[in-house]
Amino acid sequence: MHQETTVPEMRFPKFENDWDNLTMRDICSINQGLQIPIADRLAEEVEGTYFYITNEFLKEGAKKSYYIFDPSPSVICEESDILMTRTGNTGKVVTGGAGAFHNNFFKITYNDSIARFFLYYFLTSHPTQHTLLKLAGTSTIPDLNHGDFYRIAISVPTLPEQKKIADFLTSVDERIGQLIKKKALLEDYKKGVMQQLFSQQIRFKDENGNDFPDWEEKKLGELATCLDNLRRPVNATEREKMKGDIPYYGANGIQGYVNDFIFDEDLTLLAEDGGNFDEFSNRPIAQRVTGKAWVNNHAHILRAKPLNMTPAFLFHSLVHKDIRKYINGSSRAKLNKGDMLTIAMIVPNVLEQKKIADFLTSVDQKIESVSQQIAKTQTFKKGLLQQMFV
Repeated sequence: MHQETTVPEMRFPKFENDWDNLTMRDICSINQGLQIPIADRLAEEVEGTYFYITNEFLKEGAKKSYYIFDPSPSVICEESDILMTRTGNTGKVVTGGAGAFHNNFFKITYNDSIARFFLYYFLTSHPTQHTLLKLAGTSTIPDLNHGDFYRIAISVPTLPEQKKIADFLTSVDERIGQLIKKKALLEDYKKGVMQQLFSQQIRFKDENGNDFPDWEEKKLGELATCLDNLRRPVNATEREKMKGDIPYYGANGIQGYVNDFIFDEDLTLLAEDGGNFDEFSNRPIAQRVTGKAWVNNHAHILRAKPLNMTPAFLFHSLVHKDIRKYINGSSRAKLNKGDMLTIAMIVPNVLEQKKIADFLTSVDQKIESVSQQIAKTQTFKKGLLQQMFV
């Protein structure tokens, strides 16, 4: 059903034809999945079962798997199909999976006039995502119906141009994937090295090639000064009035930005409540703050004592430390100030601390550099999606 023609802002050379303005009804059909009760799901694959695709598998790090017997043909998807969530987290697009899919998904079957990944990238572009969420409604559980999906407008070039666009965007995604893998490898490397450094399996030498003195056990209160009396919480309404570019910190990171500061130095923030205490090995329980900052009452504030501790080593020694035995509270885990100051620490002298911290900081800088490359490439891709589609 041709209506009018148009072209995108960015095109590859040698493509000059106008794009056709169509609707999703013109190019594809959709099937809704099937709700299988938990009692009828299997935890392991056996002969004759199908992998059961649910929203759960869209979550990063999802590990649990389900399998089901004898689904109807309409809810079976192949590698070539595209799945999209229709309710809950509406608009999440999945490609490259085979199995039977949950009722929360639409299976999108497209005709020969559409390249699979052209359609995939169109669906994931910001304007389309905005349209999908708008059509799904603002209720507690957004829900996109068949009719609204079919009315979504799509501008389509010739098939060769579609494939050219899709191939280029796929190459960008591959680059992002490579960078994400590189970051993960660096993080794993850092984790392994930290375990060896803090267990003293790896030791540095002094500038003359000699061993440093043995590490000593001290309490955190001997190594750092607590500045909790200076912290000040600011509610969301008040923060709105004092917007700025100075970070406002809570237990697990930056909560916003304000136009004033309480601190302007090198500090370590250790979560007081709501911290990642049970997940300490994979998620940080401490933050390093340098420069201007405002801190609320959900994070303890620690300043390294210069004779016993460097600021960098204080952070690195706490960021993934198991302090669960010092935590109180049943409903919400909390680290009281008094208990925090008694945390046992085994530390080297300041000179070895500096060597360890410098090494770990160099690894952190490499991780941060890759993170910035990921962010820049993702921003580049977002721009491409805006310019290469109508």
